[in-house]
Amino acid sequence: MRWLGPILLAGLVAALTYVAALWAIPHVIMAKAMEKLGAGRINVMRHQGLPDAESRFVVRPSPDLAYSICVFDLSKGPVAIDAFVPPQRYWSLSVFDANTDNIFSVNDRTVSDRYALTLSKDGAGGSLAVPGGKGIALIRILVTGPHDLGRIDPLRRRSTCGVRK
Repeated sequence: MRWLGPILLAGLVAALTYVAALWAIPHVIMAKAMEKLGAGRINVMRHQGLPDAESRFVVRPSPDLAYSICVFDLSKGPVAIDAFVPPQRYWSLSVFDANTDNIFSVNDRTVSDRYALTLSKDGAGGSLAVPGGKGIALIRILVTGPHDLGRIDPLRRRSTCGVRK
């Protein structure tokens, strides 16, 4: 009977540690990803070449996808994303919040030429509300190789991300 108190205390500490870890791990992982993917640049679209063994900006990147990445922070106001869609190929735009949740996705099945999206803290004016105000916007485009990337790259590089003025 005298072991009941310490056993209950140990169980409570274990349960609290478990809950704290479940809450903290996604935030820590996303903070590291945002630091690495943003390379010190916030609210700017970064266009990557085709991934290879040396350039792994995205965990387990697909070698046939070109990635454009915007690490965003809404502390200075809403962020506008203007994305251009190459014709007749897979394209997608996904938004992940700082908790690693995918909060928005759209692809070439519903978008044909261009897609504009505004991110905000509160969802005002039809914008997408982003819990916590930080995250990553990720554009993926299917390419068949370096020459194919060269053909679509000028259009892809027109995609932007920045604080809305």
